[in-house]
Amino acid sequence: MMKLYYGPGACSFVPHVTLEVIKAATGEDFEAQAVKLHKGEQKTPEYLAMNPLGLVPVLVEDGKPLTQIVAICDYLERRFPQAGLLPTDPWLRAQAMSTFAWMNNTVHPTFTHIYRPANFASGEAAQADVRQVGLDVFRSHLERIQGMAQKAAPFLFGDTPSFVDAYALVFLRWGGLVGIDPAGLPAYKAYVERLAAAPAVAAAIAREGIALETYKPK
Repeated sequence: MMKLYYGPGACSFVPHVTLEVIKAATGEDFEAQAVKLHKGEQKTPEYLAMNPLGLVPVLVEDGKPLTQIVAICDYLERRFPQAGLLPTDPWLRAQAMSTFAWMNNTVHPTFTHIYRPANFASGEAAQADVRQVGLDVFRSHLERIQGMAQKAAPFLFGDTPSFVDAYALVFLRWGGLVGIDPAGLPAYKAYVERLAAAPAVAAAIAREGIALETYKPK
């Protein structure tokens, strides 16, 4: 049985949803192990033996660990094509993977500039600048995703929730944490609420014990 190590509310939500979609479509079960990031469980010797970077997620199958969201989700989609995670048409599949890659290599790192500005600058003033620029750019990324959400029918690439959709949900939650009101992105918000109601997505949300709404007005 496959085992996923995840951090509640972290980017590991993406393969978590993917495994739930696969389970619903094929009956293939998996084990989910929460990693308490705030307690440093990702830095233990046992965890670092699986992922020396000390990050989530990690997917373990037959005793072998696989890291990185794109690699994990690509593996799962190829192994379980019957789950319908991506379009079967080669061009449409490539478009979905292009969006997924952009989310992983552009949107996600932009958020890191907001949440961990000390990784990119020293001194409070410089870090404040990094955070503000990151916030402005991240907001623009969410607006682009809103444009995609306006065309979702009902999800970004068809009738089945995919890891691309799961990443979009993560970003809207994260936006709320840094002060971006989802009410200002109505099409995106409605799409994420629709997505969260899908049984596979709802199951991952329930297991992680996370709230969909993270924005708190000041």
